[in-house]
Amino acid sequence: MERDFFQKCRVRIATLGLILCGSVFAASAPLAEPSHGIAMYGAPQLPPDFVSLPHANPDAPKGGSITLANTGSFDSLNPYIQKGNVPWQLRFLTHASLMGRNRGEPFALYGLLAESIEVPDDRSWVSFTLRPEARFSDGNPVTVEDVIWSYETLGTQGHGRYASLWTQIESIEQTGPRSLRINFGATENRELALLAGMRPILQKAQWEGKDFSDAQLADVPIGSGPYVVSDYEAARNVVLTRNPDYWGADLSFMRGTFNFDEITIDFYGDGDVVFEAFKAGEVSAMREFNAEKWASQYSFPRVESGDVIKTEIKHQKPSGITGFVMNTRRAPFDDWRVREALITAFNFEYINDTLTGGAQPRITSYFSNSPLAMEPGPAKGRVAELLAPFNGKLLPGVMEGYALPVSDGTLRNRKGLRRALGLMEDAGWTTQDGKLRNADGEAMAFSFLLDQSSTQNRAIADLYMQALTQMGIDVTMDLVDGAQFTARTGTFDFDMTYHRRAMSLSPGNEQKFYWGSEAADLDGTPNLMGAKDPAIDAMVTQMLTATTREDSIAATRALDRLLISGRYVVPFWQFTTGRIAHVSQMRHPEVIPIYGDGPDWMPQFWWWQD
Repeated sequence: MERDFFQKCRVRIATLGLILCGSVFAASAPLAEPSHGIAMYGAPQLPPDFVSLPHANPDAPKGGSITLANTGSFDSLNPYIQKGNVPWQLRFLTHASLMGRNRGEPFALYGLLAESIEVPDDRSWVSFTLRPEARFSDGNPVTVEDVIWSYETLGTQGHGRYASLWTQIESIEQTGPRSLRINFGATENRELALLAGMRPILQKAQWEGKDFSDAQLADVPIGSGPYVVSDYEAARNVVLTRNPDYWGADLSFMRGTFNFDEITIDFYGDGDVVFEAFKAGEVSAMREFNAEKWASQYSFPRVESGDVIKTEIKHQKPSGITGFVMNTRRAPFDDWRVREALITAFNFEYINDTLTGGAQPRITSYFSNSPLAMEPGPAKGRVAELLAPFNGKLLPGVMEGYALPVSDGTLRNRKGLRRALGLMEDAGWTTQDGKLRNADGEAMAFSFLLDQSSTQNRAIADLYMQALTQMGIDVTMDLVDGAQFTARTGTFDFDMTYHRRAMSLSPGNEQKFYWGSEAADLDGTPNLMGAKDPAIDAMVTQMLTATTREDSIAATRALDRLLISGRYVVPFWQFTTGRIAHVSQMRHPEVIPIYGDGPDWMPQFWWWQD
């Protein structure tokens, strides 16, 4: 399937011999001016002479070593291919892209490997000029040849997340000793220029004579970022050391960032073991996602003494979707009434109270907690206009409004289960001999695929399964290690599984990758639910072609209606506040970006101070 998919790509890679041709073409194209940055709409907020990012401390000291913890294991150190289970932090620490993102703006990029970016008004192409000082960690310069090779290799042999951009590139050509141009042709998509600026750049020479897609554990990609993998022990730990010769240390964009000399990532069996290791001082910081645990279990001696600090970080980003996703490629999840029944059977109010003390609000849409979220009640205005061409083919709730079912908060949830059974009956499943059976007498049965290291997800599934068993469903829990979980979800080998998909304040091309029809059958994409809906595809296209923030918001709200009314996921609770417990020597800037905490805030903007 992937081979067929990539055969559709029509891409021409120009070599040095085409420089003159590219220059002539550029002369006849719409005029554009080089800039230090680019924004999705309008101009970037920061001027060319900005000192540092607003949420960085330009005077932060360098030094110190911290230890972070992951659950599970790893068998690869290459985060850019489909194969293997990789420490998720690597791609934020070891490699750089042409441009870097300012987390204080919804979507704005500033020069990193590239000293400038150039686009015409219609954004049908983008041109980058590399910094002459840009270097890989082995001292070799980052060249245009490396950049072009990276785009092609990631797009055809890399992780599925890189495929979409590659298919929308018409050509790439070198236009000078340090410059290149990417042409998007007739594709109308304002975000492509920004996405091109965010692709990681790898070193071509490292992979000559090697199969990039089949990289082994020892084949650690050489990067141009501030850290290098200096040591590792398979399945146990990875040590990242700050490169003392890092080429970009004095850039305004990098000032006050990546301050720790060493970051060790240790691996543990599950979250409970990580917590005990943190309490014992073996881990420097950990994120806590359970509000009840934060309130009741973070009073151990090291907190009381002040050796450990509890820090809460508010944010303005969308909730995203977190919950149990149903694989609609398989029966009975291909029937929306069954999906609605299973959502109804999930006793959220009781489970939330039991596991979090009721402190975390439920996710009510894919963009909860933000201006992008769908508005309650019937669709109106521009949102209704965008959805109107699909009226008559939409699931109930899209146009008139959809709200998640609410339980009575008791363990039994009798009213909710009665409604769930009624929906099952509408879908052709009736109770016979204590089991839900279809017209052929087949009993409804499915399993939860879960990572065995996630104790909280197992606890949620345990409570949920009690209600499903009461309904007469044969349901089991399939616990696997991290590598198996990644492999099986990557090939959609599950009935129902845990799914977390974060959202941005500037959603764009990634939405096609998340739930676009073309991604539904492409292994490695995050379209775990297998959504194939022309209306979803159309709303994503509207988002990508919008020329104003207002039109983009309307398209996003319309998309949100389709996703939540699609009943693909049994939603859990929101994470409106980030919670990090950390040793007292770890400090962070007072200014918090609108995106709050994230993999590019801690440890990137933190520092060590005795």
